[in-house]
Amino acid sequence: MINGQLYLKHPAGHLLHSLKENIRDDLEFWREEDMAEFLPSEVGGRPGELIPALPATTGEMVFLRVPGEPSSPWRVLVHEFDSPAWALHEMTFSDWLLAYLGGEDVTVCSRNLAPDGPFYEPLP
Repeated sequence: MINGQLYLKHPAGHLLHSLKENIRDDLEFWREEDMAEFLPSEVGGRPGELIPALPATTGEMVFLRVPGEPSSPWRVLVHEFDSPAWALHEMTFSDWLLAYLGGEDVTVCSRNLAPDGPFYEPLP
C-alpha cells in the first residue's frame, strides 16, 4: 500500500495472490457494477477501454486507458466511487505515479497523505 492510500498489486505470481485473477475479477466487477455507467468509456482491454488498476482507501479507482492507436501512449483515469466524478490525466502511468508520489493533485479526492514524503507498507 502506497502512502496508506493506493493498493499496488505485485505482478509476480504468488501462492495467495494472482495478478491475472485480480485483473479478471476487477474487470468482471466493473462490467457488472452500476457505477460503471459514470465512466467515460467501457471497461476492458480493447482500444479506448479502461482497465482497473489501483483501488484507493479514499474511495477512488485508478484506471489505465488502453490507447486507441498502437503508437499512442496509455493514459490514467481516476474515478470516485459512488459518484460521477472522474479525472483523465494526459500522462503515462509512470508520470502519474511520480506526480502522485511528489504530492501533486492527480486524484479526484486530493489529499496529501504523505506530507513527510512517500512511504509504502507491504500487504499480506
